[in-house]
Amino acid sequence: QVQLKESGGGSVQSGGVLRLSCAISGYTASNYWMGWFRRVPGNGREGVAAIGSHGGTTYGDSVKGRATISQDSGKNMLYLELNSLKPEDTAMYFCGATHLELGGRPVLVPEYFGYWGQGTQVTVSS
Repeated sequence: QVQLKESGGGSVQSGGVLRLSCAISGYTASNYWMGWFRRVPGNGREGVAAIGSHGGTTYGDSVKGRATISQDSGKNMLYLELNSLKPEDTAMYFCGATHLELGGRPVLVPEYFGYWGQGTQVTVSS
């Protein structure tokens, strides 16, 4: 059974740095994407960043230049660092992993990600 669990959310001041972690268990795919998405009430999931099994990364336009996604070598942990935080970064952040064997540079389309964590709330105050 694949399980993902986010941590590191909370209240952060504008201009600060956010560091999120995602603990992953039971995931055995060899060719995969893992990523971070976020959602605000009333909207769909917005892609923040994703990383592929071969190291390629993709970042959403709203965080490009401010975000760094990384993972450990054992596929057990996924990380997101987001700096120069803005109030519009306030959202529920989810980590996800693809449920199919996928290669190449990841695409920030939530439908490709079949496994999700419960989410962690991030609130950025001005």
